[in-house]
Amino acid sequence: MKSKEILSKNIAQGSFEKVLIEEDFYILKIQNETSVNQKVMRHIDRTFIQFHFCLKGQAKFIFNDGNYALEIPEESSLLLYNTHLDLPLNLELSPNSWLICVIMTLQRFHTLFSNQADFIPFLNKESKDTKYYAQEIVTPPIAVVLSQIINYKLNSSIKTLFIKAKVYELIALYFNKIEDADVEQCPFLVDEETIKRIKLAKEIMISRMVEPPTLKELSEEIGLSLKKLKDGFKQVYGEPVFSFLFEYKMDYARKMLESGRYNVSEVGHRVGYSTPSHFIASFKKKYGTTPKKYLTSVGL
Repeated sequence: MKSKEILSKNIAQGSFEKVLIEEDFYILKIQNETSVNQKVMRHIDRTFIQFHFCLKGQAKFIFNDGNYALEIPEESSLLLYNTHLDLPLNLELSPNSWLICVIMTLQRFHTLFSNQADFIPFLNKESKDTKYYAQEIVTPPIAVVLSQIINYKLNSSIKTLFIKAKVYELIALYFNKIEDADVEQCPFLVDEETIKRIKLAKEIMISRMVEPPTLKELSEEIGLSLKKLKDGFKQVYGEPVFSFLFEYKMDYARKMLESGRYNVSEVGHRVGYSTPSHFIASFKKKYGTTPKKYLTSVGL
């Protein structure tokens, strides 16, 4: 596999790491810790599918010799593939930005879903040989895996195994869909006003996560029926309102802990738990370990 990489001169102040998982499958960890934009260029031909995740800051992908650019903000992702055209990586990374790129051949990717090809829109027979571009938000479960990939502190002998496991987990979470989701059976999704109200509901829950409203109060505030709120929120965000809030609170708490500026009690209080024990129990339910043990596991 031939590749060409060009990095900006001041990349030493940030970091660029390639982890080869298989001959046709690798990841790039790119961190710009400088105060200026950095450029990264890498040849990627049409046999590869690309997943780009912006954990922090902002990335700009430049196409067609600079004639077109696509910005990917913090906590969002970009999926790219085109079987008819090479899509080389021409990236401009903003200051204080982190990016993880998962690159694998389409052949490798198809083997991951050999029995579920129709589950993924661009793998079905009608569209698998065309181009596909998709931007998605980074969900809290995906954010956790990305953080683990960035922050792992492991013996070099098991680094590749750990990264491989995490990347498979990442891809599985990326394509996780609600089985009963059916746009044709949910006419409210074509109603832009309804979607706007659902998004408002999300913002309300986030802004008041310490003392969130009940579903009835929320439905009245945004002007939707309780059923439309429940069904619509699950369709737009993939889970019920309070499940979403729990995931958001745990992800928010994890980031606060990783910052090193708050202790466990302070973090629990800031996300709405009256006692540290209740927060620790919820954190363990989500991540399978206590906050302190989690910080130790990621080397903090």
